[in-house]
Amino acid sequence: MSGRTQARARTRVGVRRGRAVVVVAGVVLVAAIVLVSRPSVRISREPLPLSDVAIIREQARAKHLDPALVAAVIYAETKFDPRPSPAGAEGLMQILPSTAHFLAGLSGGVEFTTGDLADPSVNIAYGAYYLRYLLDHYGGEEMPAVAAYNAGWGHVDEWIAQARAHGEALTVEAIPFPETRDYVEKVMWAQGQYRSMYPAQLGVQ
Repeated sequence: MSGRTQARARTRVGVRRGRAVVVVAGVVLVAAIVLVSRPSVRISREPLPLSDVAIIREQARAKHLDPALVAAVIYAETKFDPRPSPAGAEGLMQILPSTAHFLAGLSGGVEFTTGDLADPSVNIAYGAYYLRYLLDHYGGEEMPAVAAYNAGWGHVDEWIAQARAHGEALTVEAIPFPETRDYVEKVMWAQGQYRSMYPAQLGVQ
């Protein structure tokens, strides 16, 4: 091979290498942009919102619940900014009127009216009662109870039965509803955050 041919060959190789470097750099840049721009509560270092602490502690104690779990459900539902949902759920813990009347029947709340759900003390009391009901239904297991708070126990019972039919336990990853799967992950994450950020306020260790 002549010197000129070798030079041309080296030039072509250099161009290819240059293009490869540019491509790799571009891929790395795009990946970095995606990682930076992707919203994720898991990289947040800001304190999570918290209010009505006395009510949360009182209801958690009365219902034998982790107060951080109650706070985490409120965070997942409304971020402590209560507003009616399109489905008609009300208050901090987003209780549906139909669910509230069901719980009122169980708890003996004969004087309950739907308008009471706007009161944080009533809303958290009913939400905590519902969490306790679901935890008892699932033998104290928090994951299916939280999933049922979002999707209803009928769906969760079905998912558990399907998993057991295959000799498996229901996992978060196996939850077929993306919304419920994300909801459970958010609540579990927020529960840990509330325990670490507000141990004194919530009375957790």
